[in-house]
Amino acid sequence: MIRIAPSVLSADFAFLAAEAEDVKRAGADLLHFDVMDGEFVPNISMGFPVLKSLRKATDLFLDVHLMVDRPLRYVERFCDAGADLVSVHVEADMAENIAEALSRIRAKGRKAGLVIKPKTPAEAVLPYLDAVDLVLVMTVEPGFGGQSFMPDMLDKVRAIRGWITERALDCALEVDGGVDAVTAPRCIEAGADVLVAGSAVFGKADRAAAIAGIRGIG
Repeated sequence: MIRIAPSVLSADFAFLAAEAEDVKRAGADLLHFDVMDGEFVPNISMGFPVLKSLRKATDLFLDVHLMVDRPLRYVERFCDAGADLVSVHVEADMAENIAEALSRIRAKGRKAGLVIKPKTPAEAVLPYLDAVDLVLVMTVEPGFGGQSFMPDMLDKVRAIRGWITERALDCALEVDGGVDAVTAPRCIEAGADVLVAGSAVFGKADRAAAIAGIRGIG
């Protein structure tokens, strides 16, 4: 089943609880929560207080994407703040610290994810693949919403899907960046089963139709 994760980065922050409830009614399967630190990426977004407040406002699965330098410092606090899944970038620290971050997320009883940027080869996930519940392939450069989809990233999605299948892993494969009703079928064909969409959901008047269209049933 294809799951749709509206990115709250595109929501109206003045009405975040209502926005979360609205996309839930519209058919969202989970919420994608982007954390940026101004170091790993050139932008700053949400942190612990917003996540904690959002957790109180919704029972949707919270998919937290850490675009932060040295995420080992923060993963446990994001778990405690209400994340159901915490994803860290393979590029954000040394290999042993990324492995430890994933271990600490799981020790907290949460799901652990690994993210790769567009310039990072698919093979970078291989040392961690048996220890994660989700791999996220970025199809734009992380740090800003509203960028154009990078179709050449789909070869990475295909490669990672092949490894997940080959190893018979219970691991989701997520795509984030420029996903809408036009690009979503290409992501699904390549093997993605979780699609993050920001303005393609929150920017639409009819969010149920937007989600259905991305899912491919519109």
